[in-house]
Amino acid sequence: MPERKPRKDAARNREAVLAAADALFARRESPEDVTMADIAAAAGVGKGTLFRAFDDRAGLLLALYQKRLEPVRYAVEAGPPPLGPATPPRERVSALLDAVLCFKLDNRRLALALEEGGSGSPYRTEHYERLQRLLRSMLEQIPGLTDGEFAAHALLAATRADLVELLAGHEGVPRERLRAQLADYVARVVDAPAPGEPAA
Repeated sequence: MPERKPRKDAARNREAVLAAADALFARRESPEDVTMADIAAAAGVGKGTLFRAFDDRAGLLLALYQKRLEPVRYAVEAGPPPLGPATPPRERVSALLDAVLCFKLDNRRLALALEEGGSGSPYRTEHYERLQRLLRSMLEQIPGLTDGEFAAHALLAATRADLVELLAGHEGVPRERLRAQLADYVARVVDAPAPGEPAA
């Protein structure tokens, strides 16, 4: 029996759900204020449609997050400098973390909902692991940096959604100041001497 192709209305419903979820997360103060029922109603579909397409709330959040992240992913994989693969590792590490921070700033509520949602560790999700591996591979190309694995985790921790929300949302730190602070932190990590080596 031939495999059934996804129905056109299923693809249309998926796009409608993602658009509705996108709009709701942009308007609501807290991610927890957006329910699956809210999203279904805004998209004009039944709740069953949501669960068939995305399994659960975490699956829907991840699909929306990945859709918004596509331009950054493309820029990293095939784009020009400073994010693209032709960029020297030090500059590319800094550019990648700046892009992640800007993405989190532009998508604060969604990023917060995704990182705080789910029952497991945010460090075990597919999108985090992919980003950590990419950053680690860049760091391992930098001469003198001895532990790319740990450094990648530590640098990504500086872009966690809850920290971004604390600094940008609650403390009102301006965007450009946050970007400058992160760039300074990244420079200190990637240029730090190994233990036992004299500082430059």
